[in-house]
Amino acid sequence: MSKKLCPKIILEGTRLTFKTEIAFGLNEDPRIVGPRKYRYHSPIVSGEWCAFTNFPWGRGLINFEPHEEKLAMATYNTWITLFEQLKYYSWIVDRFHISTRMYQYLTYGKDYDFRWLEDKLAAIGFHLVFCHRSASSFYEARNERLKVSGNPGQYNDLNIFVKEQEILEKLFDASILPKLKVDISGNNIKEALNKISGWMSSNGGLYADY
Repeated sequence: MSKKLCPKIILEGTRLTFKTEIAFGLNEDPRIVGPRKYRYHSPIVSGEWCAFTNFPWGRGLINFEPHEEKLAMATYNTWITLFEQLKYYSWIVDRFHISTRMYQYLTYGKDYDFRWLEDKLAAIGFHLVFCHRSASSFYEARNERLKVSGNPGQYNDLNIFVKEQEILEKLFDASILPKLKVDISGNNIKEALNKISGWMSSNGGLYADY
């Protein structure tokens, strides 16, 4: 019997860095989830789910308001408890605590200490990937996204994304998790998948050695 694949990957980055496309690609990459004779899914979790409000593009785990802090922290506790309870499974997370720290710092000037969370994530094998792009490449990426976006107004000011990316990179660099930077400036998702899969294969991140 072959070893069980149970990689755990958090994808971080600002908007237009193809995190969601990469998440779906990883979820179907046989190097990450194994060969499949029929289609099924492993969990893809997103911190961008706007589940705190009952209207589209509302608030959630990243962009919560100060009065929702208790709810947000309780939600993080719920997620890490679930990850710990189901630690012998694969998890792909599209934005999480790094994005929360960035948004809350830029919006409210508050920096949340998530060392407790990272200690728990590290103990069950989570790896962190930072998807980034050059400032000049945001324009082309926006044009492509506008063809399908249901909320095009969020892409009006690309300077916001550049600023967010600067903060995210600093927070990423300070993380204690095993981490990898992936440059998506050329919009090459296949190349990004190859880099992430190769990295996870080389560092033992595909299996649970605990």
